[in-house]
Amino acid sequence: MDASDANVAAIILAAGGGRRLGGHPKALLSHGGELLVERAIRTARAGGCDTVVVVLGAEAADVQRRANLAGCAVAVNQDWATGMGSSLRAGLAALTAVPGSCRAAVILLVDQPFVTPQAVRAVIASGADVAAAAYEGRRGHPVLIAARHWPEASAAAIGDRGARDFLARHEVVAVPCDGSPADIDVPEDLALLDEA
Repeated sequence: MDASDANVAAIILAAGGGRRLGGHPKALLSHGGELLVERAIRTARAGGCDTVVVVLGAEAADVQRRANLAGCAVAVNQDWATGMGSSLRAGLAALTAVPGSCRAAVILLVDQPFVTPQAVRAVIASGADVAAAAYEGRRGHPVLIAARHWPEASAAAIGDRGARDFLARHEVVAVPCDGSPADIDVPEDLALLDEA
């Protein structure tokens, strides 16, 4: 990792209420003995992100009480129920307030526990302004957005679309990655967390 790679932060979107999971915040689900929000933080840091912003929303106080968020900047999105877009905006706003300048942000979703640190490193190492992990040719997370694009990405983050509209307007470098983009959305997916 060269000097330009060292200044990439992570934004972990962990605000959702898990409506389709029966109203249990995904941040507080566990896999391998750790909460999903803690796993995402570990993945980001092991992938080379020293600065980590965690965006909370549903049951934020409970998540802060139960999870180890030490060393992270925490942004509480009061509008979390409006969708992922408001959480992305909150994360980008919080990141601009963190001392020091970052050249880019890597965005991770708390409900994708099988994304690896190697995927984070690969996306960062692409050196691109806009990049995304690709799994068997299909684009997923983490997504990297250079700092100069944050205002545009924030303005485009509406409803539950997150960065989708922003990405549609840019050339996205697809970075082949191992791991899995599987997410935990519905009760049937909880079985994935019980697998070794």
